[in-house]
Amino acid sequence: MFPFQGKRTWSFGKRRNKTHTLCIRCGHRSFHLQKSHCSACAFPAARKRTCKCLIRFFFVIKIVKAIRRKTTGTGRMRYLRHVPRRFKTCFREGTKAAPRKKVAAASA
Repeated sequence: MFPFQGKRTWSFGKRRNKTHTLCIRCGHRSFHLQKSHCSACAFPAARKRTCKCLIRFFFVIKIVKAIRRKTTGTGRMRYLRHVPRRFKTCFREGTKAAPRKKVAAASA
């Protein structure tokens, strides 16, 4: 159709392609190359960015969904996964279970 290939909009000038790339901590494409800062998790900073904005009108859905995507339980939970089981025995470690009494096999 057109004899050229490109961005098709000359008035926008040379916008040098991409401002954001993948963040190495959260994996979102939110890492700003010039600022060296991730807008999703605030990467160079030690604390992860969380969204606790005012809840009004239809924004509540977006905020709650964003928190739900990044909250505890969405990842591996290498440590927390085993805590409920250990809690049942008051975090006891290094003990052996008492042997159970054998049930007499009923032979008919």
